[in-house]
Amino acid sequence: MIFSRLLGRDVACTVVTALVLSRIDCNAVLSALPKSTIAPLQRVLNAAARVVCGLRPRDHVTDTLIGLHWLPVAARIEFKLCLLVYQALNGLAPSYITDMLQPVSTLDRQVTLRSVDNNDLFIFRSRLRLGERAFHIAAPRAWNSLPSDVKTADTFETLKTLKTFLIC
Repeated sequence: MIFSRLLGRDVACTVVTALVLSRIDCNAVLSALPKSTIAPLQRVLNAAARVVCGLRPRDHVTDTLIGLHWLPVAARIEFKLCLLVYQALNGLAPSYITDMLQPVSTLDRQVTLRSVDNNDLFIFRSRLRLGERAFHIAAPRAWNSLPSDVKTADTFETLKTLKTFLIC
């Protein structure tokens, strides 16, 4: 609480973002982890919000996180995956990422499916739970769960509406 009073809310938010949130944001690697593994990261994020806004330890932080425009950890993971997919589909990502994603419209046997019109990606199958965490499986699954208007965003600024979709 002294931290945020001395620095002010904006500076405290910047410091916490630089020191704490940057450590949590290696999120694409954290996809499909169990809640028990993500929970400690969420507690760190909640503690950071309490420090920035001067909340007591037992105060609820959900509204504070929304006010700070910070997504919960599970939503941050999905946002990072979808952001990587958007960059790959628009030629802004390295080729090794782009090569892992395959639009349904490029598959010969899938041309008549509704998913072609929705800009969906082909989801590879895996028999292993660990395989579900692989980028070429987790990223298309996250991308396909988005509404069509978010998937067809023509600018990066329009894609930021994804955050409001993930908060709800």
